[in-house]
Amino acid sequence: PFPCRTEMCVGKCSRIVGPCLLALGTLSMAASILLLFPGGASKYLLEGHISRHALAVPGVWGGGIPVLLAATHITALGWRLSPLPARCSPQAFISTVLSKLAFLGAASCFILSGVGLTNGPLCFYNASEHSLGHGALWGYPFPDAAGQVPDASILHLLPSPSHRAKTYLYDRHTWSICLEPEGIVAWNVVLFSILLLASVAEMVLSFLQIINGCLGCLCGLCEGK
Repeated sequence: PFPCRTEMCVGKCSRIVGPCLLALGTLSMAASILLLFPGGASKYLLEGHISRHALAVPGVWGGGIPVLLAATHITALGWRLSPLPARCSPQAFISTVLSKLAFLGAASCFILSGVGLTNGPLCFYNASEHSLGHGALWGYPFPDAAGQVPDASILHLLPSPSHRAKTYLYDRHTWSICLEPEGIVAWNVVLFSILLLASVAEMVLSFLQIINGCLGCLCGLCEGK
């Protein structure tokens, strides 16, 4: 009958969504933790030379823990690791609630990762070489970082404000502004990009599971399927 086919579809969808969310949540946590250790070095974290967006670890509390909690329950639901009643399964309802939390966490991760990617990393750069006499310092040399404008010493390296962020991301010549940590701009761009892509995928899968969980709550799962 039609209800049984619907219920079978609910179980199959959970068996796909759950493991995918497990992988994405693990990836988000790994990327967020790696942002704290540029080039694999811990000294910058100990010295406090990590950008505030990396220190926020959005991939841990946003795209990580809530997603992994939802993924674990969804996977158990899909593979029938616990007995479920035939109708109005409370596990399906719980999976819907956890999926909503995962969606919100992934959305938060997406927003903070986008801000971190746009603003660029905290790095040690030489302002004095541009003849304004500020010396070498730790800061955010790229536009709008942490609510700041770029340092005056490098304004002539960057085009108009509306195109600065694009230039920073696509013009690798500007990446040499950062002297330390070595390769910090590429490290920042790659890892925040991973967080952005992972959080988008998490939001899509969480939304699908919200719909799937609602169907499961209404229909339950077919016994023996």
